[in-house]
Amino acid sequence: MTIGVFDSGLGGLTVLLKIREKIPNLSVIYLGDNDNAPYGTRSPQEIYDMTCKGIQVLFDRGCKLVIIACNTASAVALRKIQEEWVPPDRRVLGVFVPLIEKITEREWGDNSPPRKVAVKNIALFATPSTVTSRAFERELGFRAIGVKVESQPCDGLVDAIEMGDLYLADKLIDTYANGLLERLPDPEVVVLGCTHYPLVKNLFTKYLGNQTKILDHPDIVCESLKDYISRHPDKIGDQNKSYFLTSGDPKNIEGKALQLSGIKVSFNSII
Repeated sequence: MTIGVFDSGLGGLTVLLKIREKIPNLSVIYLGDNDNAPYGTRSPQEIYDMTCKGIQVLFDRGCKLVIIACNTASAVALRKIQEEWVPPDRRVLGVFVPLIEKITEREWGDNSPPRKVAVKNIALFATPSTVTSRAFERELGFRAIGVKVESQPCDGLVDAIEMGDLYLADKLIDTYANGLLERLPDPEVVVLGCTHYPLVKNLFTKYLGNQTKILDHPDIVCESLKDYISRHPDKIGDQNKSYFLTSGDPKNIEGKALQLSGIKVSFNSII
């Protein structure tokens, strides 16, 4: 039993941690495209091409279901991938929709018309490409009306996290949090719209305050995955071993993963 988890770098490890905790019998092949990270400032075509290439690596290793644990790739490329590229016997899912379903109090597959929900304003921190795509607003608009989204592009933050430079990450989050709070002083919900950001969630809390409700993807995506697997057991691959792949330097990535997530794992190169 195995699935694939793809990310532009280390951010998907936040999702993987929860999968290990909540679905311990599920094997996962993880691929981080660290050599090309970050995706957040690349063109839509670059993001699409690199995401397809990474997913194909996981398909070739027996995965029938791949989770794109990268918000930028989910926002910019997922729809086109699902409509034009994925073979009929495979499935690729993203991380945006489960989070929005949680906010709008919807069950999976509820395609009823958009309606008013309890939340009226949301602060979104995300990569520049994710913000530009307006995918979050689009998916939210399919499900809810009357919700204001104030988005903050966080240029350079993924780079800082990938480098393990927590001092720079702290300074960037200070700047971005204060900038957003000037425009939206009291957000009801803060969304960390990049799976890298939970790795430094403590810094967001530092500048947003403990009273702020911060939502990130790992728990929500994991619960959605459990539900999906229960309804689509045919999308579970035949492998029974978890392992980690990277397009970057394995030893370097292992050190960064341990520093940021506490996960001690062995990465192998896909090259």
